[in-house]
Amino acid sequence: MSSSKRRAEIWQGVRLSVPVVIASAPFAVLFGALAVDNGFSVGEATLMSATIYGGASQLVGIELFGQHVAPWLIVLSIFAVNFRHVLYSAAVGQYFDHWPLLKQVVAYFFLVDPQYAEAERKGEAGGEVTFAWYMGMAIPIYVFWVAESALGALFGRLIPDTHAIGLDFLLPIYFLGMVMGFRQRPRWLPIVVVSAAASMIAYKFVGSPWHVSIGALAGVLLAAALPLRAEDAAKDDETVEVVS
Repeated sequence: MSSSKRRAEIWQGVRLSVPVVIASAPFAVLFGALAVDNGFSVGEATLMSATIYGGASQLVGIELFGQHVAPWLIVLSIFAVNFRHVLYSAAVGQYFDHWPLLKQVVAYFFLVDPQYAEAERKGEAGGEVTFAWYMGMAIPIYVFWVAESALGALFGRLIPDTHAIGLDFLLPIYFLGMVMGFRQRPRWLPIVVVSAAASMIAYKFVGSPWHVSIGALAGVLLAAALPLRAEDAAKDDETVEVVS
């Protein structure tokens, strides 16, 4: 790849990162503030953001740390929230399985929700998911997440209640937009409805954080059970013939 094309790919990724950085900022700051309230130092809160790098699972972990829960249960709860990343990896791994192993390892570390959605969207449209494009999007999101977590830990007590001013609603809106971006896919509506219903039922009867994984699993099972449409089966046959 020429240097000019690589720069173009990087900046394309950077532009995609901007709405994610804006939407995730209140949650990063909130996490830092909550971490300090639960006995973490500023350094420990920042390190948790830098290593676990998963907003929902970090908040779950912080709440459990504050309740003096057994370490194995904290780890299991974080895994339950992050289980969807196993599905993400299986879906987008096909787009960069030709990369060197080290680059793949780095890519999987940065595979958060919006990173998955954009990589899947680009790959499905026939575009090449390059390492330059991928990291152009991933690095700003990661750097700002860690930095904003540190700011929240440092100045959390000076920050007004994010729930009162509605900032906590930015990220759900962004995620809803990502889901709607896949609405042209076959069987999208029934899968989304079943996944959402299963998640809400699990939240009521099983509790957090298990409702996330249960909802995702319900959607996966329905997608696997539904028969292929005729045109989809034809596409699969054509793919097999080309590979053969």
